[in-house]
Amino acid sequence: MANIKTLLDLRRAKSDGTFNIIFRIIDCKKVYTINSGISLQEHYWDNRKGQVGKTHPNAKLLNIKLSKHFFKIEQAVLSLDDEFSIERLKAILSGKPLVDAPETFQVFADKIIQQMMEANRVGNAIVYQTAVNRLITYCGKDVSFIEVNYKLLDQFSHHLITSGLKVNSVSNYFRSIRAIYNKAIKMKVVDRSLYPFHDISIKNEKTAKRAVLKEDIAKLLEIPLQQHSPSWRALNYFMLSFCLRGISFTDLAYLKQSNIIDGRIVYRRRKTHKDYSVKLFPVAETIINQMNVPGSDYLLTIIPNNVPEDSLRAKRIIQQCIKTTNKYLKRLSVEVGLGSPVTTYSSRHSFATIAKRMGYSNELIAEALGHEYGNKITNIYLDTFEEEVLDAMHQQVIVM
Repeated sequence: MANIKTLLDLRRAKSDGTFNIIFRIIDCKKVYTINSGISLQEHYWDNRKGQVGKTHPNAKLLNIKLSKHFFKIEQAVLSLDDEFSIERLKAILSGKPLVDAPETFQVFADKIIQQMMEANRVGNAIVYQTAVNRLITYCGKDVSFIEVNYKLLDQFSHHLITSGLKVNSVSNYFRSIRAIYNKAIKMKVVDRSLYPFHDISIKNEKTAKRAVLKEDIAKLLEIPLQQHSPSWRALNYFMLSFCLRGISFTDLAYLKQSNIIDGRIVYRRRKTHKDYSVKLFPVAETIINQMNVPGSDYLLTIIPNNVPEDSLRAKRIIQQCIKTTNKYLKRLSVEVGLGSPVTTYSSRHSFATIAKRMGYSNELIAEALGHEYGNKITNIYLDTFEEEVLDAMHQQVIVM
């Protein structure tokens, strides 16, 4: 049971020279305080008895008021029993029903995830949901915010690593859980003093290069494939992404006829909201024409017309298509003897690596991929490369 004591808070005096009388509550070695609303000068306080001294003109009245407040806190603490938390205690003292307060981690997280869904931030919502599900599954039940402490998180991290998860996957889970916790603090659901991430190290490992060279791509293109077969579609998705300067699979899936303007693919990347204008060279145009189906809202037929953009269903369809595409790309990679399998993400790294090997500058490659290079402050004052310069490099990289 939590320990309660009435004290004069001498840490900071008020402007009139008085100090607040507080109730100090200690539970599981954690210290919380509740202000009594009464303040007085230090010489009026009887520290031995923990009450207002007899020399104060209103000592009797103030001590009755303090006793009633102390008794109310004590009753509330007893009613909470093993489910004590400062948030639940304050809810009882304020007269608010506990059901109105999202006292558990999962209840609060579900609300945040739902808000993301409503704002069409489906990708982030899925990442958050996966992290929450993993934590709750590990705990075996929903947990309160006070239970999400250093000990639990440290054990959870150990469990994920020993289960075979990679460091970056563990990092993604912990960043999501931390983000939810930070939102809870800002929304006054949990007290900042309980923040458990001060001593939690969230590490990332540098991912292995996934680039393939021109000769590797040439080998893949030499494989005789039946048109519109799964392998043919997978290779064409990869090649189209490569030929459009490493456009992401998600952005590729959402391309429409309206994105083709004056011989260029003009789009806004969904991940970064950055605008791109990419030259549509004949090789990419041919792939689009071969894969396009009349009546489709999109240049490719990954997402059905009746599925709303950025919806959860659309996201799942794209994820499944990425998974299927990578499966067939892996088979093709094995067939031609590539050291590491080609994936939907390889196209972006491949474009950059091939450009670098051809002697193009890091600055030009970064501009082509929509990245900043070097000092961010300096970049503000630099002109972007002319479109013709980027197009010339683009053409040289993709020509086989």
